[in-house]
Amino acid sequence: MNLLETLKMSFSSLKSNKLRSLLTMLGIIIGVAAVIAIAAIGKGSNAQITSQINNMGNNLIMIYPFAQYDGTNGTLFEKPPEFTLEDVAALEQLRSVADVAPSGMSSSDVVWGRQKVNLQIEGTSASFASVQKLFFTDGRTFTNYEVEKGMNVAIIGSQAASDLFGDNSANAVGETVLINNLPFKIVGLLSNKNSMMNNSAYQLYIPITTGMDRMSHMSIQQLNISAAAPELMDSARAEITQKLRTRHMIKEGEPDDFQLMSQTDYLQMTTGVNDTMNLLILGVAGIALLVGGVGIMNMMLMAVTERTREIGIRKAIGAQRGDIMLQFLMEAVFISLLGGILGVLAGIGAARLLNSMAKMPIVYTVEPVLYSFLSCMVVGILFGVIPALKASRLKPIDALRYE
Repeated sequence: MNLLETLKMSFSSLKSNKLRSLLTMLGIIIGVAAVIAIAAIGKGSNAQITSQINNMGNNLIMIYPFAQYDGTNGTLFEKPPEFTLEDVAALEQLRSVADVAPSGMSSSDVVWGRQKVNLQIEGTSASFASVQKLFFTDGRTFTNYEVEKGMNVAIIGSQAASDLFGDNSANAVGETVLINNLPFKIVGLLSNKNSMMNNSAYQLYIPITTGMDRMSHMSIQQLNISAAAPELMDSARAEITQKLRTRHMIKEGEPDDFQLMSQTDYLQMTTGVNDTMNLLILGVAGIALLVGGVGIMNMMLMAVTERTREIGIRKAIGAQRGDIMLQFLMEAVFISLLGGILGVLAGIGAARLLNSMAKMPIVYTVEPVLYSFLSCMVVGILFGVIPALKASRLKPIDALRYE
């Protein structure tokens, strides 16, 4: 018997038991669909995050206060240090640093007419837009004079403007709003095309000096620094570290009381999350494929029992053990691969549904499909070999007596 005839017989056998074959394939379908859907969503999310990080620029360094272990209790940490305006001024003098934008966060009700919205307020400097690669729809950034004098001016994000001004959000520049009952003039409106990584769309920016003077509990909690050039990133990190250690009077051998993060660090974190996601995908797929494989073995053992007389007749007219074994093995592989095909289609459909309903980004790649089909083939062979061996070992005389 040639391979084509074996395939025809396998297909005919599965076709005669459609419902049972479909139920047997269910585990395979679920496993493969999970791989395809989760991989597409994972790749899409990873690509979106990577794009957002890249939009931040390849010369951005973010510095955060870092709470050191105080060495007296396993659960206590020292209070994280706060940066000062003097730190900012000192870092601005470094050769490898282009701009420094401090960041202090608070929140407050912002009032315009009868409209009141609680917004996140960020105190910063005139260079914050250039450091964070932010674009304006209208207006401008702060001037150095406005920052030095602590003037009541503000820049508003696109979504914050929409929440506060409604249909008049495009004309936000020039309007006066109340923050803590103090009037602030809107001088800039940020574009809605800025990177989502900095949350700029939902914030209102004021000069850091104004914030520290008139907003309760505002302090410099982060420093955003742009290196003079991408190739000077390593030099900038080294100079910034040395300057802050000197200013914070950290002795040699003592750990830093701050932490530096760059675009590369964020990308590495994203890669780590992606690797974890891949492991989860493999786990889900492995369990589902195992269940599907057990179902295939069960179905094929039943098929051997139901077709015992057929096997006896075929052996009596000259079929070899290898022919019988190949037929049943091909049936197991065929049903596994068919389940894989349906799983791929179901996975693509599920990913598109999530993209349509939840606006989740998706990216299809060929690797999950290839891995799925390879896994299906392996499952078909591993779980089909025992029923195939059982069928091939039947003796013609015993098989013909079976009723």
